[in-house]
Amino acid sequence: MPTDPYEDDLTDLPPARPVHYAEQALLGALLLDPHRLDDIGDLDAGQFDNHAHGALFQAVRTVPSPTPEIHRSGPGWLNTVLDAARPHAPGLTASYLHTLIQVCPWPRHAPTYARMIRADHARRTLLIHAERLAQTATDTTLPNPVATTVGQADTLVQFLDTLAGQFASHPGSLPHTSVSDTAVVRSSEEALDEERLLLATATAHPAELKNMRWLQPDDFTLPLHATVWQCLTALVHNGEPVDQVTVLWEAQHRGLLADGLAPSELIALLSASVGSPEYWGERVLQRALLASAFDVATRITAYAQDPANTPHQLITGSRRALADLTAVRTRWQRSTALTPPPSRVSRGPAVSRAGPPPRAVAPSARALR
Repeated sequence: MPTDPYEDDLTDLPPARPVHYAEQALLGALLLDPHRLDDIGDLDAGQFDNHAHGALFQAVRTVPSPTPEIHRSGPGWLNTVLDAARPHAPGLTASYLHTLIQVCPWPRHAPTYARMIRADHARRTLLIHAERLAQTATDTTLPNPVATTVGQADTLVQFLDTLAGQFASHPGSLPHTSVSDTAVVRSSEEALDEERLLLATATAHPAELKNMRWLQPDDFTLPLHATVWQCLTALVHNGEPVDQVTVLWEAQHRGLLADGLAPSELIALLSASVGSPEYWGERVLQRALLASAFDVATRITAYAQDPANTPHQLITGSRRALADLTAVRTRWQRSTALTPPPSRVSRGPAVSRAGPPPRAVAPSARALR
């Protein structure tokens, strides 16, 4: 019974992906004509998807190439290459080397095969970077989650810059991968408490909202809180008095009360003022930044998991996704760059930017979700 020339001991697992055949074709070309190694450009053994293929490529690159006459006269060089690769890939056999030579369609296409291998390695590496960003953004054990997440995002950007210099660009090329909305769930009890405390302290100290333009409604985890924040900022922008009653009146015009929210509940929410608006605002923005990083990582992961995307599509789509994170990051930098004045006039006891534990919120306000 005839056998498939692509079948060998190394692929007795899941169905091989296209890059497997590109690796076989390249190795076959090099084993047939070792001097083609000079034509394939910058390629490293670690870029091979198959470990045994990478070990064999490293041996080909390490063992001095024979002259064409010597190479044609016998298998001596092939045996030397096999001996050099076997310590790193014991499964390699002499018959498999001959199979590689047989399945190579055209040895002169070696540069193209090498480019395919580099492209697939770029996709796999991008996937690793995206997964690391997602893990960092959701790691609650980090002492400084924002700095660590931003650092991981910078590493991803540097990798994309490196890829851009390795693959020719194609204007207008975007990933066709459909990415579902898988935003990380941020509405924890702690997050809701911090948003409530922000709204209450902002009502008590509305003048500070003029310096908090770095916080946007989309940063809130609860639409109700986002709308109340819009009420507060609108009153401040228009120069209107701000207190629980004026905010309630503005909320009525924005349709909040039509959704079943009782006026007394909103009054209770806005009366639990503890700490400073800047502190709670930074807490809300921090969660928004980490959530944005996770969302971006999820999108890039989807792009990288789709082998239909070319390297340039991955670069373009990933950079556009990271632009969303950059926007939130810029606002975070603005918020942390601002330092409060040494003293201020307040209607109540002096408060610092550092706020109390979130559980200081009034119990009656917790029902507002």
